[in-house]
Amino acid sequence: MRLSVFIGLFLSVVLGIGAAAVSGQSVHSATRNGGGGSGPLAIGVGISDYDVDFGKGRMLGGTLWADYFPGFVPGPLRGIGMEMEARDITLNRSSSQPSNLREETAGGGVIYAWPHFRKFHPYAKYTMSFGGIYFGLPSGVVQPHPYTHDTRTVTAYGGGIDYHAVGSLWVRGEYEYQQWPHLFGRSALNPQGVTVGAVYRFNAFHLR
Repeated sequence: MRLSVFIGLFLSVVLGIGAAAVSGQSVHSATRNGGGGSGPLAIGVGISDYDVDFGKGRMLGGTLWADYFPGFVPGPLRGIGMEMEARDITLNRSSSQPSNLREETAGGGVIYAWPHFRKFHPYAKYTMSFGGIYFGLPSGVVQPHPYTHDTRTVTAYGGGIDYHAVGSLWVRGEYEYQQWPHLFGRSALNPQGVTVGAVYRFNAFHLR
């Protein structure tokens, strides 16, 4: 699975979520508000810095987000939503890591943004993704059918803060911890890292 697949999946999800947000716009128009409001649909992009748990050294990559916060949930659940996320970690390999090392994930899950602050929204999330890892063989090793790629269902826990910058633009900082089960005979591979980026919110609504 390559970055082009991620982008295609991400755009398909954004179009689907966008259609849902537009169809529900008239129902929730009474709660619309501007300024630091939190829109039902948010899309964003970020730069990720990860300990990939394979060799020594951190690697860099990119992340895409699409979040949807329905406006029809009851008060105690206001702030709960769905997130789709795609991440490709492939840059800045160290000398102790395979020359083609790459970790990719694409999936989604539940996100909860604490809605009681106007300028910033702390959030937590849980996701399940399809993950692919590419790795090379040691130098000089030749095999007729080398094992250089594997896939797993990846679970992840994370959280962060969205800070209102200007208009509909928010700055996002996020930490995530991943679990890739039973990889290389281990109990799990556990990449973890931080992502910093920008999120654009459409059709601003207050989460309150």
